[in-house]
Amino acid sequence: MYLRISLFIILVVQTNLIFSQNKLANVTLDSIANLRKLSQNTSYSVDDQIRFAEQAVKLSRELNQDSVILKSGRILSLAYFRNNKDSLYLKINHENIRLASRINDSSSLKVVNSNLGSFFHGKELNDSAFYYYSRALKLYSQSKDIIGEARILLNIADIQETEKDYVGAEENAVRAIRLLNTLEPNEANKEQLWILNNLIGIISLKLNNYDKSLEYHNEAQTIANDMEFGYYNNLYSINNKAIVYREKGMIDTSIELYESVISEDSLEYYDASFYAITLGNLAYTKSFKSDRNIDEIKRIFRLGERISDTLEDPLAKLGVSIDFSKFYFDIEQKDSALYYANRSYRIANEISNNELKLQALELLADLNEGEVTRAYLKEYIRLNDSLLNVERNGRNKYARIKFETDKIEEQNERMSQQLIWLLAISAALAVTILLVYIIITQRAKNKELQFEKDQQKANEEIYNLMLSQQDKVDEARANEKKRISEELHDGVLGRLFGTRLSLDSLNFSDGQEAIKNRATYINELKTIENDIRKISHDLNTDFVSGSGFMDIVSELIEKQTNAYQLQSSFDYTDEINWETINNKCKINIYRIIQESLQNIYKHANANLVKISIQLKNNVICLSISDDGDGFDINKSKKGIGLKNINSRVSEVQGKAEFHSTLKKGTTVAIKIPYNI
Repeated sequence: MYLRISLFIILVVQTNLIFSQNKLANVTLDSIANLRKLSQNTSYSVDDQIRFAEQAVKLSRELNQDSVILKSGRILSLAYFRNNKDSLYLKINHENIRLASRINDSSSLKVVNSNLGSFFHGKELNDSAFYYYSRALKLYSQSKDIIGEARILLNIADIQETEKDYVGAEENAVRAIRLLNTLEPNEANKEQLWILNNLIGIISLKLNNYDKSLEYHNEAQTIANDMEFGYYNNLYSINNKAIVYREKGMIDTSIELYESVISEDSLEYYDASFYAITLGNLAYTKSFKSDRNIDEIKRIFRLGERISDTLEDPLAKLGVSIDFSKFYFDIEQKDSALYYANRSYRIANEISNNELKLQALELLADLNEGEVTRAYLKEYIRLNDSLLNVERNGRNKYARIKFETDKIEEQNERMSQQLIWLLAISAALAVTILLVYIIITQRAKNKELQFEKDQQKANEEIYNLMLSQQDKVDEARANEKKRISEELHDGVLGRLFGTRLSLDSLNFSDGQEAIKNRATYINELKTIENDIRKISHDLNTDFVSGSGFMDIVSELIEKQTNAYQLQSSFDYTDEINWETINNKCKINIYRIIQESLQNIYKHANANLVKISIQLKNNVICLSISDDGDGFDINKSKKGIGLKNINSRVSEVQGKAEFHSTLKKGTTVAIKIPYNI
């Protein structure tokens, strides 16, 4: 009997414990989710964002759910990346890879490997980037993620081209093109296709296959013309074709293409570095003509030099200087040729551009004499041999890295198979133990049948005890209701009754004394009103706090327009409940306004900015207008500012329209669905 009573009590306690644990788990998950959101809120400081993300990881580990830990770890890695915490970023991502591998989360594995590849690619650590890209490529291919697979192939091809593995680069670029051609054409896919065709065109030029290079640059130009924002892509393709024609000896065709590029009015304004480099290319190409105009060529070179110096763009300065030196060498103006050769050599060393450094060394060797010439020749031979060795090794290096990566994957797969066998054996043992337990339990059950009657009695006693406990809870609730009733009756209603009688007595009085008394009783009614509100607040402490998003936006507009010395007006509606709108949407609206104000300050020469946020037909309508110079929308769609705004609007499934008139100003009209 006592054994059955104990077992029942244990069962009740365990049930309550499981219920409590589930409730605690739900609270913890809510806390983790809230910390993740806070870590991605850019209104907090960098340190606060990281601290929120680290707390989310800590709570996730305490909860001990692998999928929750992994998700929090990925958000923490993003916080580290955004704030340039490189060592911590690498550490958490390696932890994420180990955890994702253990729980076989292929989706997270491909994202983390891709992120690490991009990280090392940006640091120009190409071996490590290639390793992680190769691992990600296999996972994207297995999951039939065509867009992801094509993107990884493009990045791998870019690395291989940099390392002079031209065959491997072209092979992967072609694979990526074939994948993208199976998809519906959209702006993002067209952009990728343009980059890939342009890359193969560059590779073909380096392999002296001029016709093939022109074929791919022509295809890239066709894609650019079909793009909504392909204006500058088209100019880059024309420039690249001009280089090929110059190498083919078709100088007039090359000059014609270069002049078509620099004739674009907006190019110098929106991409001055490219404009300076194109000027240098044009001048250098003109120097190949038999009837060349020396003064004109010098003028074009100096214009490109002046623009690149103003921009302080080392690559543009190097490109112009090396061609200027070759030109002066060709017309036998040794001093000027030597000046620009030395300048090119210095800049090439600063930015580690070995290809142009070789050209500078060759010029310096030709322009100097005696020991100085021999010194430059030795350095040229040493650098050239070094680059040749790198090129030879690079052709096989990435094949070796891919082989080693596949080998590691095979080992991991073999270990997974072993783990499956281990789990199967463990499951068989568990089943055997369970069967033994059932047999033993069945035998014990026969001995316990005699205690059933006593057990039933014990169950009834426990049930009565639980009813008694419930009665106590109900009694406490009744006492609380009674207390509130007495407080309302004896306190509030009594005072209301007395005040009413006093006001009734004043119905038959007039004069200043009556007015004074009425004011006293009105104040008493206000006091009673506050007491009722307090009682109501005690009964229900839940409240809905007003959203401060419009205050945040107002502060942004006020600070930025003051800093930019602009007049402004901000009109918004109270019909929008910003608390129901997700943080992602609010952040993007904030950034769009911020980006627009910066663009107006930098480019518009405006005096007045008008910003409006309204709600029409369940759509949030954001309008930003200025009275500045305006611009040609068709020629400026590729600008970074407009691309950023379009990108943010796309993230919230919105639509952006740009209206601009030269000398009359610009209006940006954005519509975002309002989902309650």
